[in-house]
Amino acid sequence: MSQQSLEDRIRQFGNPATMMQNAQTGRYQFPIAPEFSTWMEEQRAWRETAALMDQSFHMTDLYVQGADTIRLLSDLGVNSFAGFGRNKAKQLICCNHEGCVIGDAIVFGLEDDAVNIVGRPVLPNWVQYHAEKGDYDVTVERDIRTLENPDKPRKTYRFEVQGPNALKLLETVNEGGPLTTKFFNMGEITIAGCKARTLSHGMGGAQGLELWGPFEDGAAVRAAILKAGEAFGLRQVGARAYSTAAAESGWIPSPLPAIFTGKGMQAYREWLPANGFEGVSSLGGSLMSDNVQDYYLTPWDLDYGRVVKFDHDFIGREALEKMADGPHRRKMTLVWNRDDVLSVFAGMMDDEDLPAKLMEMPAAHYATHPYDRVQDGGKDVGVSISPVFSANERAWISLAILDDAVAQPGAEVSVLWGEPDGGSAKPNVEPHRQTAVRATVQPWPIHEASRKFYRTQS
Repeated sequence: MSQQSLEDRIRQFGNPATMMQNAQTGRYQFPIAPEFSTWMEEQRAWRETAALMDQSFHMTDLYVQGADTIRLLSDLGVNSFAGFGRNKAKQLICCNHEGCVIGDAIVFGLEDDAVNIVGRPVLPNWVQYHAEKGDYDVTVERDIRTLENPDKPRKTYRFEVQGPNALKLLETVNEGGPLTTKFFNMGEITIAGCKARTLSHGMGGAQGLELWGPFEDGAAVRAAILKAGEAFGLRQVGARAYSTAAAESGWIPSPLPAIFTGKGMQAYREWLPANGFEGVSSLGGSLMSDNVQDYYLTPWDLDYGRVVKFDHDFIGREALEKMADGPHRRKMTLVWNRDDVLSVFAGMMDDEDLPAKLMEMPAAHYATHPYDRVQDGGKDVGVSISPVFSANERAWISLAILDDAVAQPGAEVSVLWGEPDGGSAKPNVEPHRQTAVRATVQPWPIHEASRKFYRTQS
């Protein structure tokens, strides 16, 4: 049977959950060097000194321009785009007709009628579909991630400089006017004679900037930052450390897009290619369900309920209005029990039984969409996503979406680590046994200064 669309692929497999549970794709890839020093020192840099992160290759950029650009975003986003325009940025969060999250991305206001939507391919795909199929006076240009077309140069480089010394470093190399540091506002910087645009946001409890410009300027800009950074303890962040940053900052990057079911999404599934991101992505972890809707999440699950605005019409509005009063699960951080983690590693050296599932350091997630069961007294009370080791916390942590009853700092739960029945057919899943790992519930981000500071930058 020929597979031309995602809908064709699902029909061939018969069940989208089974299709993704046995997909041959591993975790999301960051095509940069694994390490520039050691991943532990690179993690510490964004908390203690300064870190340079190269985001030039792993995300899809969708440029949208035209008179209806903001109307298009408003029709799709659960959050409001009233007053949005040049030099503003915000998260775009989109849901399906039933109010389940398709994905999120960052929208950069390049002009009042022109934006760049940056993120994993899910949201650029969704926006492009509506731009092409809807009644919108817009044009789109797609700059795909390097993994999908390694021979095509990117349109822009994209760097992020973070950590307590980030702004001091950037002020040293800046050859232009004052830096824009108000949270999620855009500005300009000139480095090594190259003008770039900036976005102000921080991680690790300190202000930082994201900056981007023509790809051919990237080498000169990087060299100037690295040279100046020697005086500020700057470290380049490789793929191993970068893959852990989301868990520390409290962002869940990998919700399964809620597109695999429903008549209302069928035309979109027929538009998506069979071998596109959604068609080849994998599901992994101890949450193994035949019902793909068990993996769908709501805005409140991801702590986006606070930005849902019913001041405009958008896809999913009616469903979200019915959900708004709850009950809702809550996003929290889990700190995994030290002794139980050590027992998982010890179990890998057992002679008689199947070993425990490998916990690769520093990021133990091994599928595009990792979902592990969280339990309390043997009862499922949520899901754990993206377990990582944080050298800053000296602990294994993960983000979790928990029932309200256990979503309290200090509560004790357990994470079921490993897949049932010895593991799935994914090529990076070795035969193993499941293990329960105790965990303590904590707020997000795990770092107190980050929780207090992130949205108060001025």
